[in-house]
Amino acid sequence: MAVPKRKTSKARRDRRRSNVWKLDMPALVKCPHCGEYNLSHRVCKACGYYDGKEIVKKEA
Repeated sequence: MAVPKRKTSKARRDRRRSNVWKLDMPALVKCPHCGEYNLSHRVCKACGYYDGKEIVKKEA
C-alpha cells in the first residue's frame, strides 16, 4: 500500500485546498440598446430588451 514518505504541512495542505473553491466573477456585457451592464444571454433589467427586441415593457 502506498504511504506518504513525509507529513504534509498545514500550510501546504491549506494552500492546495484553497484553490478548489475559487469562483469566477460572471462576465458582464454592455446592453447595445441602453448601455447598462448585465449578464450575457439575459433580458436587460434597465430597458427590457434582448437580442434587439423588446421583451419586457418598461415605463420610462
